[in-house]
Amino acid sequence: MSDKPRISAEELALFRDAVGEVRPVRNDRHDSRPRPPGARPRQREADERAVMGELLSAQIDPAELDTGEHLAFAREGVQQAVLRKLRRGAYAIQAELDLHGLSAGEAASEVPLFLQAAREHDRRCVRIIHGKGRKRVDRGPVLKPLLDHWLRQRREVLAFCSARPEDGGTGAVYVLLKKR
Repeated sequence: MSDKPRISAEELALFRDAVGEVRPVRNDRHDSRPRPPGARPRQREADERAVMGELLSAQIDPAELDTGEHLAFAREGVQQAVLRKLRRGAYAIQAELDLHGLSAGEAASEVPLFLQAAREHDRRCVRIIHGKGRKRVDRGPVLKPLLDHWLRQRREVLAFCSARPEDGGTGAVYVLLKKR
């Protein structure tokens, strides 16, 4: 005596019509090959290394990069309303980099890494604190004009401007990044 319900010939025919032709599976093992690594933008990485090499080897005199007290930049095609919103601090700051205490060479290495990480984590608005450079009365700020120069060269930077006083004022910049 079997506990299985009996299937009529009519039900079996309906099932086979619905399922169609069936072939046996020859291998029921899971494919254990490792996944191939993700694509890497090797050309972009090479371009960025070349730019970094140029930036670090170029003897840029910060005095030649006269930026004034406030920094502001918007890439061509960015609406002025976007820059005004950025100046007012209307965008939420999603990440921050503090360059205090870093040399120009160290800062030149940190800024691109920070911007790349911010974009990878879909951060659109970030703040970079460069300081006001008041310790050097004879020369003025070092990192501020360099940061202005570096950010203008980065394609992922849509716009940047000096921060509001409560966010660092002229010692920091808000940076608006392109979407990935």
